[in-house]
Parts: sequence; C-alpha cells; structure tokens
Amino acid sequence: MSVPSVSTRAGLVEMATALAEGAVSARQLTEDALVRIQAAQPSLNAFRIVRAEAALAEADAADRRLAAGERLPLLGVPLAVKDDMDVAGEPTSFGCAGEFPPKSADSEAVRRLRAAGAVVLGKTQTPELGQWPFTEGPAFGDTRNPWNPDYTPGGSSGGSAAAVAAGLVPAALGSDGAGSVRIPAAWTHLVGVKPQRGRISTWPEPESFHGLTVNGVLARTVADAALLLDAAGGPDPGDLHRPPQVSAVEAARRTPRRLRIALSFGMAFTATAKSLDPVVRSAVERLAGRLEALGHEVVPEDPRYGPIGLTFTPRATAGVRDLASRVPDPALLDPRTREAVRTGRLLGGLPLRISRRAEGALRRRVGEIFGRFDVVLTPTTATPPLRIGALAGLGALDTDRAMIAACPYAWTWNVLGWPGINIPAGFTPDGLPLGAQLLGQGHSEPLLLSLAAQVEAEEAWGRHWPEGAGVGAAAGAGA
Repeated sequence: MSVPSVSTRAGLVEMATALAEGAVSARQLTEDALVRIQAAQPSLNAFRIVRAEAALAEADAADRRLAAGERLPLLGVPLAVKDDMDVAGEPTSFGCAGEFPPKSADSEAVRRLRAAGAVVLGKTQTPELGQWPFTEGPAFGDTRNPWNPDYTPGGSSGGSAAAVAAGLVPAALGSDGAGSVRIPAAWTHLVGVKPQRGRISTWPEPESFHGLTVNGVLARTVADAALLLDAAGGPDPGDLHRPPQVSAVEAARRTPRRLRIALSFGMAFTATAKSLDPVVRSAVERLAGRLEALGHEVVPEDPRYGPIGLTFTPRATAGVRDLASRVPDPALLDPRTREAVRTGRLLGGLPLRISRRAEGALRRRVGEIFGRFDVVLTPTTATPPLRIGALAGLGALDTDRAMIAACPYAWTWNVLGWPGINIPAGFTPDGLPLGAQLLGQGHSEPLLLSLAAQVEAEEAWGRHWPEGAGVGAAAGAGA
C-alpha cells in the first residue's frame, strides 16, 4: 500500500484540500483508513459494516473525477455513517440482531454526501434502535472508547464517535434523539452538532421519532463539523421540516460579537434522582471562565423547562414502537426494547398528540431565556463516561433511571427541535473526556458555530488524541 502524503491525523478540511491539490489520492486515503479500521475493529468495534471493496471502487471513481478537473466539497474523502441511515446495497439494522434486507437506495443524507463526492467506508455501531447512551448489545458486542477501552464512548452514535476519536475517519454522521450525537462527542473529545430539526434530512422518514431525532455530525474541529454539516444538509421533498438554508462553513469563520451567555446547571424535572458530578461542574465552570476571557458576559441562569419531561416519553416510546414493527425477528429484541414498545402502544394515541401540540407552548416557555441571553451553556452530561457494562442486565425502569442520571441535560433540546453543539470541556483526573453544550434558539447554528470556533482557537482541542489514534495500522488501539 502506498503511503499518503498527508498526515494520518488529517482532518476533513485538510483531506479535502489535499485531494483537490493533488497531494494525495482518494485511493490512498481510503486504503489507509481501511487498514486502520481493520486494526482497530477487534478492540474498538466501531463499525457494523465495512464496505472495503465498494469504498475502494468509489475512491477510484473519485480519483478519475479529480484527474478530470472536477471539484466538489468532499470529493474523494472517506467518511462513515451511523447504522440508522440507509446505504444502497447494505442492510440498516439499527443495532438490532437478525437478517435485514439490503436497502435499494441511499437515505437523503447519504445521497447528499455522495453528491458532495464522499467515499462511504461503512456503517457505525449503535445500540438497539438508538435508545441508550452506551453502544453495546447482543447483536454486535461492545463498542469501546478510544480514550480508555474500559469505558463506553457513549451513544447512541457511539460507533461514529469512536471512529472519529480514534482517527479511523476524519468525521462521521450520527443522529441525535436525546443527546445521541452530543453525549458521545462529550465522552470522546469531539465537536458534536445537533442541528435544527430538518437541517439534515431524515428521509425516507418524513421526521424521525416523532420529531425528536435529527441527523447530526461528529468531527474533531468546528471547521470539519461545519464542512460536513453543509455537505449533508438540505431537504428532501418529503420532509416535514425545512429550515432556511445557512452556511455553516462561513459561520465557523466569523468571530461572534460580544454575547450574553446563560450558565445553567439546572435540570428539567423527571421525577428521578440525578446530580451533577463535581468534576463535570468544574470543567464547565472553567469553560465559562474562558468565555469571559474572550469578552463575553456569562451569568448564572436556568431555562424555565416546566413540564417538558411529560412530552418526551410518548414521542420516544412511540418511535421505538414504530421502528420495532419493522424488525425481521422481534423475538431477538432486548427486553427493555419490548417494554418500550408496550409503553409506546399505550401512549401512542392521545398522549402522543398532546405532546406534539405542547411543543409550541414549550418553545415559548423555554425560549423566554433568549429574550435576555444569546446562548445557554450547560454540561452535556452529568457524569464522566460510564464503564462498559454499567447498565447491562438492568430492567427497563432501572435503565431509564440510570440513563437520566448520567445524561439529564441534552434531551430537552430534542423536544424543542433547536440546535446545540457539544464542545470539549477538558478531562477527568484519569484522562476521560468531558463536554459542554452551547444551546441556541431556533435556526441559531451560525451563532453557535462561530462561538464554538472562537473557543476552539483558544483551547486547541485538536492537540489531544487518544494514545495510538490515527497513527498507521495501530490506529484506534485505545489508551
């Protein structure tokens, strides 16, 4: 195999630039990525499907287009997508066991990646129907955190996060229904963007999980995340939500004005026990100090969440019910999934309709804070990364309680459909990554991206890598 003339730790922007300039070939980048994936798979288990032969064919086609003078934003760049997105010719098992038929067409987000020239290396692991903030299951085993393989990378986009953090790919698509992009980004030292509902199409679903779930991006830098967001973004004619177009790349290059930022540690009511780990609080407070040093005003203030928790469960469990009905062998589903299906049947009628109708009032209630502040800063999770197996063997109720205790901060923005970005906030004394959220009101991705990029310029997140990540065939071997 020939050795690429760009670093194996190159980011998305760097790879795209090198390809356009002829400094490296798509074939070289794809071969190199496949070697790293093969080496890392036994230890990290980031991929459900690796499309080695198809990806090399796509890379060769990209090289021919590059040689002919064609230029596209991602032409020849190898990427990965979460296994809840359809890739033509591959099954979409969404973390479930059983034999799933291959899909006849790409989902709209994948189609747009291909239209931008990307090479699709494979599909990344996710827990069953994306329900949990860990990426483990009997269908595929345990996906592990590149920073320490005894810990989870989070979920449900844990495979995508592990792949990017380990340097197997420069960026990846994930999805976020209760923090499923932001949580694994926080626990693997990545930028994770949950965009406005509809920003990246969920087609062939007109909307996903009754509007809770959106597709998002994971990358090591804001610039890389912005490039992928622009490439994957845009509607399908069948989408229910079509936000106005924005340029994430341009936003990431702008310096924001002086902002008024609400520092919030308050949690929405859930009738379950939860508390903030002091190490997480300290990390977010340090980041708040960084924002003040950049000239922004940071003031303690919590959004008025009110009864938002009552509207989440009907939508989430009805979504599980809908997807579980498509599984080839329901008997193979986790008992916790079957319990969620039963709950979804009970709540999928009038409670679901009431939950959807309440969204406007909740936006007004929570959005009141944006009459006084530009951005809300919160922890992304209440705890550092969980150990592998920490929630294994629990019943449905105990799993829900443990999940809420670890991750009480992200899901509210899924109910509202508004954008949020995880940015790295530092590390625990044991070297495990922590994250913080920048949350905005509707269609505020440009503001959030510009602020995140400003913080990144000072924090230099990209200097920190897990041991062995992105280095030759040993990439992703873990810490």
